[in-house]
Amino acid sequence: MSTSHQAVSYRALALQTTCDAVNGASDPRIAMRAAIERIDQQIAASKAFIGPDCRLVVLPEYFLTSFPMGEPIPAWTALAAIDPGGEEEIAIGAVAQRNNVFLSGNVYETDRAFPGLYFQASLIWSPTGDVILRYRRLHSLFAPTPHDVFDAYVDAYGIDSLFPVVDTELGKLACIASEEILIPELARALTMRGAEVFCHSTSEVGSPRQTPKDIAKLARAQENLAWIVSANSAGIAGISIPFASTDGKSQIVDHLGKVVVEAGAGESMVANAEIDIAALRRYRNRAGMVNLLARNRFELWAGEYFRAADAGLGHPPNNIDPEQVPGRPHFLNTHQGVISRLKEHGIITE
Repeated sequence: MSTSHQAVSYRALALQTTCDAVNGASDPRIAMRAAIERIDQQIAASKAFIGPDCRLVVLPEYFLTSFPMGEPIPAWTALAAIDPGGEEEIAIGAVAQRNNVFLSGNVYETDRAFPGLYFQASLIWSPTGDVILRYRRLHSLFAPTPHDVFDAYVDAYGIDSLFPVVDTELGKLACIASEEILIPELARALTMRGAEVFCHSTSEVGSPRQTPKDIAKLARAQENLAWIVSANSAGIAGISIPFASTDGKSQIVDHLGKVVVEAGAGESMVANAEIDIAALRRYRNRAGMVNLLARNRFELWAGEYFRAADAGLGHPPNNIDPEQVPGRPHFLNTHQGVISRLKEHGIITE
């Protein structure tokens, strides 16, 4: 049932929490359950402090497992990927239900249609505990994506599965995974399917200086007239990378590209703020120079993208055989091939 007619205001929380790596865990499933229990307690305590109008919580990237440190794809699938509809997904849904929140987070997950592969997915659970949105990350340098098995993926799930947007009582929600905030086309595609709030699970440098992702968040919010709830990790424990390399600066950005609130370092509930969907909708209905969303001229760019694609100047689709799991070197080799083609066409020079 569509709820887009409801003009709502509520509070969102970008929960900055520590990510415990399962890379060396003797039983990663026990570690995952512990992470879910800790997050449940943190959400409950945070909501008790913020108030019952805290209805949306976004978790960091890697909140359940951290990331692969060179493990082959089959090994990481067995170690850290959860099953859609499986024990861990249900347990996270129960967290959303107990705390009466829409909950978004990013996980590694299996797919029965693509045995042997894993995908990195951003999910949204509703307050009933159900998964209402499943977005598979489309841009990744060292991991498989739906674009890498594009034809088979679209055959299995349809083209709309690549850019999901869900209409809820909180507005129209979509997910952007990690460094994909740097890809303007993704946010624009989701916006043109109605997205009003981007749930951004990330694990990134929390520098006191402005980072590329900081700049990108402001740009994506302003150019799409959309809110961004960006949850960063409070460090990653259990791997050799220094713990606090990805820590701090969880933030909420409004539809005008202004940072409304931002957390410092460490585990934190500071990045919470009111999301005024009614104000966003009023702004999107304004005529004038400020309405960038209504000033798009897609025909100008469509031909340029087709030209570049026909010349093979982008990352190639279907570069993975779904029947044959690649080794990790495949991804860097594919990337180097794109660089070579860009050189051949004079776009990159020595």
